Amino acid sequence: MTAATIDTATTGKKSRVKKNSSSWKSFFTVPVIVSSVVLVLILLSAVFANVIAPYDPNQVSLGAILSPPSGSHLLGTDKTGRDIFSRVLFGSRTTMLSAIGVVAISMVIGIPYGLASGYFGGWLDKILMRISDVILSFPSLLLAFLLIAAFGRSLTNAVVAVGIVYVPMLARLTRSVALVEKNKTYVEAAQSIGYSSAHIMFREILPNCVPALIVQGTLDLGYAILDLAAMSFLGLGVQPPTSDWGAMLEEGRGLIQLAPLCALAPGAMILITVVAINVLGDGINHWLDPKQRKLMPMRRFRKLVLGGER
Repeated sequence: MTAATIDTATTGKKSRVKKNSSSWKSFFTVPVIVSSVVLVLILLSAVFANVIAPYDPNQVSLGAILSPPSGSHLLGTDKTGRDIFSRVLFGSRTTMLSAIGVVAISMVIGIPYGLASGYFGGWLDKILMRISDVILSFPSLLLAFLLIAAFGRSLTNAVVAVGIVYVPMLARLTRSVALVEKNKTYVEAAQSIGYSSAHIMFREILPNCVPALIVQGTLDLGYAILDLAAMSFLGLGVQPPTSDWGAMLEEGRGLIQLAPLCALAPGAMILITVVAINVLGDGINHWLDPKQRKLMPMRRFRKLVLGGER
């Protein structure tokens, strides 16, 4: 190996390292770091709620009804004497698991749905997209209400209903990416080798859909928290005495003047969590999509060009 070859290899390696480091720097902005830290803290509080919470979330104490914040009750108590701080911690577990369940259901159904529609096309695509159009023609929460009315009020039914409502949006996104990818050379090569349609869809096309699906799944997680909170607020999701941010918000609505933290604490948690998820999703979108990354400053670009010409 000559010195010129070694020089070229070293230069190429350094340029790749610089490119990767600049890519990571474009992702780790202050808003993304703050939102990531907030989400990690919320997830840790959900996982270790049994350890952190000072009281049982359903423990009733008639002698401490509507107590103000104190050393024994950090956020006070509700109308039955239950500790609000403990209920918020356990409510984070219920809310986050439910939202993750919604996204998981929509992906398990929506990704194969969209891949089949985009890859095969023809009459199958028309039938599947008309079904999606029918579902999307209804307001999402209204359709979820109808499904819950048919199957009964429970957290499981609420998660399934909202997950089904999210399927058409995810299926359309997957279909749009599959329509672009199926005409590329690597798909034609896989077809010429004799791979099955299932192999081509899930082993060849699906990996190229992952960036778009990660961004959409992150954003859907925030929407799922809002929709599930709305359903619990209306009494269609979590049933008493299970702690959930939406149900706690409904319980504290009538006590906003006597004990404002009964409503403000779960409401603030919903707001903080959804904003953090949206900021993180936006950061992931900017990082995965090269079109949305910030361009190199002109001064640095000129210096790089002039340096390369010497």
